[in-house]
Amino acid sequence: MAPGTGPAAREDETRSDYPTTGEATTDEATSDDVPIDDRTTGDTTTDGATGGARTTSDGSAPAGRGSALRTRLRPWALPATVGLLVAVVYTVYSAAQWDAFVVKSWDLGIFTQLAQRYAALEAPVVHIKGPDYHLLGDHFHPLLVLLGPVYALAPSAFTLLVVQNVLLGVAAAVVTRAAVRVTGTLVGGLLGVAFGLSWGLQHAVEAQFHEVAFAVPLLAVSLAAALQERWRTAAVAGALLVLVKEDLGLTTAVLGAVLAWRARRPALLWVSAVGVGGFLLATQVVLPALNPDGAWAYGSRLDLGAVLADPLALWSPAKGYTLWLLLAVTAGIALRSPFVLVAAPTLGWRFLSGEPGYWEPTWHYSAVLMPVAFLAMVDGIDLARRGRVRWLRHYSRYAPAVALTASLMLLPQLPLWQLTDPGRWFAAPREASAREVLAVVPDGVVVETDVGLMSYLVDSADVYYLGNDNPVPDYLVIDRQAGGTPAEWGDVLQVAAILHPEATFEAVLALDGYEVARRVTG
Repeated sequence: MAPGTGPAAREDETRSDYPTTGEATTDEATSDDVPIDDRTTGDTTTDGATGGARTTSDGSAPAGRGSALRTRLRPWALPATVGLLVAVVYTVYSAAQWDAFVVKSWDLGIFTQLAQRYAALEAPVVHIKGPDYHLLGDHFHPLLVLLGPVYALAPSAFTLLVVQNVLLGVAAAVVTRAAVRVTGTLVGGLLGVAFGLSWGLQHAVEAQFHEVAFAVPLLAVSLAAALQERWRTAAVAGALLVLVKEDLGLTTAVLGAVLAWRARRPALLWVSAVGVGGFLLATQVVLPALNPDGAWAYGSRLDLGAVLADPLALWSPAKGYTLWLLLAVTAGIALRSPFVLVAAPTLGWRFLSGEPGYWEPTWHYSAVLMPVAFLAMVDGIDLARRGRVRWLRHYSRYAPAVALTASLMLLPQLPLWQLTDPGRWFAAPREASAREVLAVVPDGVVVETDVGLMSYLVDSADVYYLGNDNPVPDYLVIDRQAGGTPAEWGDVLQVAAILHPEATFEAVLALDGYEVARRVTG
C-alpha cells in the first residue's frame, strides 16, 4: 500500500474535511475482517498466560460486556433508523397497492407459488408458468429457498412484498453506515435516505416482488465492507450473488476483480472464478436441464450479431435517460470510484438486448444498480478529497449536496409520490366486487385465471394462468377490464369453450368486469 493511503491516513483526512461521528480509529489493521473503526487501540491489556485481571490504561476496570455491546451498537442507531424508515414507507406503499387490488404482472403470483412449494419442502414447481413447470428452469435463484420458512409463518402473497421491503431497508442501513463513516452523521444519514428512496428501488417496489431484492443488500454489504477493507466479508457477500439470479454471476466476476485490485490481493480473484463458474453452470447446465424447451430461456434476448452489424442501433433515449439518472443521483462523482465497474454487467445485458423494456429505468431492473451507484459515490467522495486534483477535492465537498438535490427533485416523478394523492392512485371502485368474487371460489380448488386476481387467489387455490395449455380447472376466473384476457374471447363461458371445449361450465358470478364460471361434473 502506498505511503499516506492506509487506514490511518484515510481517517485523519476524514476528520479534517468532515464532521466526526465520535468513532474510534486505529493506525494498523489487525484482521482482514474487523471493521477499521471498531478495532481496539491498545487501551485494554490482559495477561493471557496467567489469566490476570483485565485493566485499562489508566488502571480502572473496563466496562462490562453489556456496556461493550452498547458501544458497538451505538454507531448503528442512525443507520437502523433509516433502514426501518425505508422498510415502513415501502410497506405502506405496498399495502396501498394491495388494498386497491393493483396487480402489476403475474410475477408476484409466480413467486408466491414458489414460496408455497419451499414452505412445504417441495421442488419449486409453479403451475402459473405452466403445468409441472420447475421454476429453476426459468431463472437460477436457489437463494429464494429462504422464502419458505417466512411464507410458512405468514402464508400470503403480501408477505413477499414485506420481505422485499425489509431487504431494501437492510440495504439502506448498510449504505447509511458507510456514508456516515465518510461524510459525517448528518450528510451520511441524508445520503442513506436518498439511497433508500432512490428511483431504482422505488420502481422495484412498484413492480412488486422479484428475486433481485436479495441482491440489493448483498451488494451493499459487499461494497460497504470493501470500503472498510473487510475483504472476507466483501468476498463472501459478493459470491452469494450467484445464488440470486444467473446474470449476477457476471456481476460477481467483475466485483471479484475490483476487490482483488483494491485490496492488492490476487487471491480474491476466487470471487471472479465463482462468478464465471456460477454463470456458466446456471446458463449451460441447470437452466437447460430444467427448462421445458431444454435451453436458457433468456439467452436469445442478447443478439450480439445484430449489435455488431449496426452499432448505432445501440443508442436510444431510454438508455440515455437511465444513465443520466445514475449520474444525477450520484453527482457524477461515482465515476471516480472503481466500484462503478460492478454496474457494467447489468447495464450491458440490458442495453445489448433488443427488449425495450430493459432500457427504461422502470420495473425492477435497476434495483441492483442502486447500491453500486451510491457506494461508488461515497467511495468517490473519499478518493477525491484525498487525491491530487484540486478541483475534484473541492467538488467532493459539494457533491453530496448536488446528489441530494437531484434525488429530491426526482421524487415527484417516482411511485412513492402517489401516496400524496391516494384517492387518485389507490382508489378501488371494484374492491367490494373483487372480494365477493374471491369469496365464491372455495379453498383448495384448481383455478384458471388471468392476471386480474391472480395474486389474491394463489394463497388458497392451485392457480394456473389461462395463457398456457392447462388441465381442466374447477373454476375459471377472468377480469374483463384489466386482467389481460383478450376482449375478443368474450365472456367467461365463451372463454371456457375456447380453452376447454371438452368440459361444461356454468356461470357463477359477474360483477364489475369480474366473471366466474364453475365446471359442471356428473
